[in-house]
Amino acid sequence: MARCRTIRHIPSRAPASSENHQEPKSVAQESDDQANMVAILARAGATAAASGSLQRPTDRRRRNAAVVVAAATGTGPAVPQEGALERPAWSGETPLSRLVGALIAFKPLYSLMKLASREVIIRTAEKSNIPWRDMTKKVLESDVYEVFERIRDPNLVYPDYYLSPFHAYDEGNLSWLAAAEAEPATMSIAKRAIPEARSIEEANQIVRGNWLNAIEEHHLKYSGNCQINDILDIGCSVGVSTRYLAEKFPSAQAVGLDLSPYFLAVAAQKEEKLSRQNPIRWVHANGEATGLPSDSFDLVSLAYVCHECPARAITGLVKEAFRVLRPGGTIALTDNSYFRNYPQCCSL
Repeated sequence: MARCRTIRHIPSRAPASSENHQEPKSVAQESDDQANMVAILARAGATAAASGSLQRPTDRRRRNAAVVVAAATGTGPAVPQEGALERPAWSGETPLSRLVGALIAFKPLYSLMKLASREVIIRTAEKSNIPWRDMTKKVLESDVYEVFERIRDPNLVYPDYYLSPFHAYDEGNLSWLAAAEAEPATMSIAKRAIPEARSIEEANQIVRGNWLNAIEEHHLKYSGNCQINDILDIGCSVGVSTRYLAEKFPSAQAVGLDLSPYFLAVAAQKEEKLSRQNPIRWVHANGEATGLPSDSFDLVSLAYVCHECPARAITGLVKEAFRVLRPGGTIALTDNSYFRNYPQCCSL
């Protein structure tokens, strides 16, 4: 999630069906990652074509970003088509990836690397006036543990990839430290995305503002006058993206869904302290099989989720998003690029 310049809007035109589905095209050609995401969407039954533009930040603060837009049609599944995925040099079976794997496999060295990298991240955030340690302490010393017991589904079975160490946390997202540090980490990412922003608030306004404007512009233009009454935020983490969506569309009922009950407990505890016309509902579930009714949401969001998942999970997430989406609804995906220093934003 780092650097943003221009955001391009790529809506879909033709319905996705087994008869007329075509490989999606990218006009911007600014990032191989954009094409990769479109390829994944094609596998789940989306189509894309090019057009339009999106309101940009002021000239002084422009950054590069890409928005891919596709529309759900409700006309039946498309024939899956898979594009060639270009991977970072350190992934897959390359000499560099094997070296990285060997370093990580050596536990004493990995522990030192993890501690050093965490300290650098925290110090960098605090230099940007993000009170990382204070925010973390506030969460860990709160009554969030009581909320956890109310929100957790003890019968939920976690996918194998979710049980691995992740983001330098041994328990991945299934830990209190990961949940307590999620919001300051999110703030830090926004500041790195817009380094010349004068404050964290300004950086968030640019990054999140472009994302919300892309969603609104696409929905108004291509939804057939369907109102946004119900919103689902899949992989909502501690609810940062969910709250932005709820504030952008205050008359809608928003649902935040995540695999981590720790993250959801932090999100729910914060929401309980806010006064909102339609309080956000939090659901502990797998985004690939939400258990929610089909055709029940006008907007489905996956914000900074896909980069954390294996390809099979991304396909499952997008298929499930299409299943719960109403005809004329919008799916919005935003994610970061391994190859560029800016976010990849996708609004469907």
